[in-house]
Amino acid sequence: MSASGGTKAIVAALSANLAIAVAKFVAFLFSGSSSMLAESVHSLADSGNQGLLLLGGKRAKRQATPEHPFGYGRERYIYAFLVSIVLFSVGGMFAIYEGYEKIKHPHEVEHWYWPVGVLVFAIVAEAFSFRTAIKESNPLRGKQSWSQFVRRAKAPELPVVLLEDLGALVGLILALGGVGLALATGNGVWDGIGTLCIGVLLIVIAIVLAAETKSLLLGESAGLDEVRKIEAALVDGDTVTRVIHMRTLHLGPEELLVAAKLAVQHDDTAAEVAAAINAAEARIREAVAIARAIYLEPDIYDEAAAAKGTNPAMTPSPDASPR
Repeated sequence: MSASGGTKAIVAALSANLAIAVAKFVAFLFSGSSSMLAESVHSLADSGNQGLLLLGGKRAKRQATPEHPFGYGRERYIYAFLVSIVLFSVGGMFAIYEGYEKIKHPHEVEHWYWPVGVLVFAIVAEAFSFRTAIKESNPLRGKQSWSQFVRRAKAPELPVVLLEDLGALVGLILALGGVGLALATGNGVWDGIGTLCIGVLLIVIAIVLAAETKSLLLGESAGLDEVRKIEAALVDGDTVTRVIHMRTLHLGPEELLVAAKLAVQHDDTAAEVAAAINAAEARIREAVAIARAIYLEPDIYDEAAAAKGTNPAMTPSPDASPR
């Protein structure tokens, strides 16, 4: 669900940004506005970023190999991280450089109707793209705030598109303000100041994206709701009496690894334990569909030995207790 929704939002953003980039560059050629040039580069960078997200989604679907036995799901995280680098370098740094040059060597904005008209068109197009990203994100967001959704989402595409579209809308408003003040005062410095503000905005968004995708690249656990569902599915109250400890790891946005040590009855036969483990795996897959790689280890839980440990949940058996 997150992959399909993310793809729809990416395609909408890509279509809008390609049209906007062409319009902005034409407006720059006629007006000489540095804000328009910065916004042209910004839209081109965004278009390239959406291309990277689509490429990452395609490459992540490759089948697992002996060299990469857990598949390529994390490619989506890698390409999302590349987006933050492109946004920082091509978008943010270029805008700051262009703004500095315009402040240092200001000149009047010519043919004002070109930049103003294009900016109004761009605001409408970006608003449509932003609305699509919001619509596709809402089912996944649930009751989370938008900041929580961006921080906790395991699929990177929707948060990336949301932040890019938000940055684009704010950047367009800044560009319109810079051009408007330059026209009103006859001083091209305002155009340069607007361009500088756009650069700072893009760098801030790039840093946020880099921090979030870095966390995904390092490996994040399942969400709290999913962890609770898995724990509930593991224990049957008969053969499996408790979860001694468990670890989860996202191999990709829709692929979850589950590793757990389970307490079983000490007098159960090997066949009974094996059947209980197989049943627990089936319950996990039914409760959490994205749990693809599941490794369960049976053990005998010793409460007295566990109580002596610094972390009772991490003391799995009498063998782990001090002698």
